[in-house]
Amino acid sequence: MRRGLGRLLAVLAAVVALLALAGPASAHVGGGAAGSDFDARVLQVSPQLPGVSVRSLQFGDELELVNTTDVEVHVPGYSGEPYLRIGRDGVWRNANSPATWINLDRYGRTALPPSADADAAPDWEQVSTQPAYVWHDHRTHWMSEGVLPPQVAADPGREHVVSEWVVPLRHGQTDVQVAGVLTWTPPPSPWVVWLPVAALVLAAAAAGLLARTPLALGALLGAGALAALWHAVATPEPAVTVGSHAGAVVSALLPAGATLLCAVLGLRAARRGRGALTGLLAVVTGWLLLVQGLPDVDVLWSANLLTAGPQPLARVAVTVLVSLGVGLLVGGVAAVRRFRETPAAPAGTAAGRPVPAA
Repeated sequence: MRRGLGRLLAVLAAVVALLALAGPASAHVGGGAAGSDFDARVLQVSPQLPGVSVRSLQFGDELELVNTTDVEVHVPGYSGEPYLRIGRDGVWRNANSPATWINLDRYGRTALPPSADADAAPDWEQVSTQPAYVWHDHRTHWMSEGVLPPQVAADPGREHVVSEWVVPLRHGQTDVQVAGVLTWTPPPSPWVVWLPVAALVLAAAAAGLLARTPLALGALLGAGALAALWHAVATPEPAVTVGSHAGAVVSALLPAGATLLCAVLGLRAARRGRGALTGLLAVVTGWLLLVQGLPDVDVLWSANLLTAGPQPLARVAVTVLVSLGVGLLVGGVAAVRRFRETPAAPAGTAAGRPVPAA
């Protein structure tokens, strides 16, 4: 048992080091929501501009524009005033534009300073050295917090087009329009969500509470590690102004790698009949699964998900992470209590009592 505890302490030290390198958990890249019933997408950029790309992020909460051409893209504010200049030398934002302040908040609740005036001369401030920018454009998302659009409230059982939006741009002397659509989709039925969650929690708890051997608990550790690896690989591509995709994936893979390490050691301990050690590793693995799954738990009850892979697999992965996380914590503690390992009896004794001479 003492050797097993020593190995577990080594595993815990490795886990702490990996999570320290990974940093605090967040819901995908940038800490935004991982799921939503709303979704916005760009349908057309007219005329098309080679070297200029526009996409919707966070289900329409943000708009990203990348300009790799030699000509600046000008983005006007809501009153037509100069707002953004995006070019090879970076991004310049007009501090006197009301849009500068309105777009700081998802719901436009920032108070305007006295200097914010659409008719004032521009006061350009550089806000990025990259040829790209991400901002809250309030034409692309639903602005009423906690209130459904009227057509959705009247018929929440089917998909709705909430709005068709247009964001104007200017590329040199060319006027450009970015056209898109905002939709709402009904979320999945609660039965589809909570039945699998309950089944997995009970299965993991039963593996520690009732199973005669630790093998079932060890197998569930492997299932949790596979879900963690897929969840990390399917981390969506970040906005170009946040960081590199490779860096985001590596950061996501660190806690998944720690989970895999615990699962491998747990499976090895289970095959050797080391039930208490398997239980201890199940507790650590359960905690790691929750660290990765809870920030994205909103994918369980949302219609649209942020993922680089198939949406059903993203929902399954988070279901496994959260459900097994809770179940392994319970089952692991129970296994430690049930499979307490006792030191082997010395030679010539039976259950610690001397064997009578023949």
